[in-house]
Amino acid sequence: MSGNKGYNPFAMAQAEFDRVAKTIGLDPGAVELLRNPMREYHFSIPVRMDDGETKVFRGFRVQHNDARGPSKGGIRFHPQETIDTVRALAMWMTWKCAVADLPLGGGKGGVICDPHHLSPREQEQICRGWIRQVGRDVGPNRDVPAPDIMTSAQHMLWMLDEYEALHGGHYPGVITGKPVGMGGSLGRTQATGYGVVYTLREALKELNHDPENTTASVQGFGNVAQYAIELYHRIGGTTVCVSCWDESEQTSYSYRKKDGIDLKELRSVTDGFGGIDRKRAADLGYEVLAGEDWLTQEVDILMPNAIENQITGENVGGIHQRVRVIAEGANGPTTPEADHVLAERGIFVIPDFLANAGGVTCSYFEQVQSNMNYFWELGEVLGKLDIKMTSAYHDVSNVARRQKTSMRDAAYMVAIGRVASACRDRGWI
Repeated sequence: MSGNKGYNPFAMAQAEFDRVAKTIGLDPGAVELLRNPMREYHFSIPVRMDDGETKVFRGFRVQHNDARGPSKGGIRFHPQETIDTVRALAMWMTWKCAVADLPLGGGKGGVICDPHHLSPREQEQICRGWIRQVGRDVGPNRDVPAPDIMTSAQHMLWMLDEYEALHGGHYPGVITGKPVGMGGSLGRTQATGYGVVYTLREALKELNHDPENTTASVQGFGNVAQYAIELYHRIGGTTVCVSCWDESEQTSYSYRKKDGIDLKELRSVTDGFGGIDRKRAADLGYEVLAGEDWLTQEVDILMPNAIENQITGENVGGIHQRVRVIAEGANGPTTPEADHVLAERGIFVIPDFLANAGGVTCSYFEQVQSNMNYFWELGEVLGKLDIKMTSAYHDVSNVARRQKTSMRDAAYMVAIGRVASACRDRGWI
């Protein structure tokens, strides 16, 4: 995460961009504009704590590029937050919105704090203080925040309330990730996991694989993984293994049923954070394996749906020869070294910022509905999500075939090309 010594996420994001910009022959002015944020806000948030002392928290908002529309991106609370983490995430949001062809740019925000050690009142004051600092620079047509690590729908409501108090009106489209009934969208909980499987379904069609004849192993059993498994089973697939973090043991375990897991059954022994009860799962007939064993299963599909840097140069050799597709539901689950090996082995990778773009797509739907003050039924939301994700997949796949390159590089080419084109059309470059 942001606290890793020697790891600069923004330098990595810039290096990825520079490589693709060179490949597509982007002109120097466009490179200089797009490799840096358009604008940044750094500010202090003074908060009177419950003990009467005043503590000052550092806050950020980075708007990387808004040529295609208002900036979009989450706000995270983290004790090791850094401006370079926020810059990188804002840049990646620009590409993610562009690859999904959403009329949005990329932004990201953060506060250096640890909500675990803050009372609800103190957290509320940080949220309201964040909005007071950038309330003139965010808005439904300017920059639309959302929840991220250690922020929730409640935090978003406090921020919305403060924004509306400052501006004297109702502006539910200023922020997404709100509860349903307070301007939130139906389908948001399913959106990321379903989006992964919409792209997987299209990949299987291209590769001439019938989903009913495929098996999968999944890392993670939180929100993204559960809904990905749900839809994968609905299109006929069989999941034989899942892994998840065990909070009590401070390690991860994999749970396998060779004839296929029962999602409803496994959910019944899972807590609200996606942690599976090891003893109860074993009683239900699941084999309990080491945490990394999800990666070595004899399956057709791997879905890393948990955290970054999980398929690495060290463990990529353990992936079974049968594996044909990897659908990256998590952000950055595959390291560059592992990516190279996967390409050599001919494993088809659906890259993270295409596969998991269902979340930001549904956030865009929430923004649209809030601005209209008219809300869609669940079927309409999921139907629109399917259309968007399917279209995005084929846009990338067509470039990958035409340029004879990987889906990851093709996704960058599509995204960077669209943003550069918008900047040119506006006369910025």
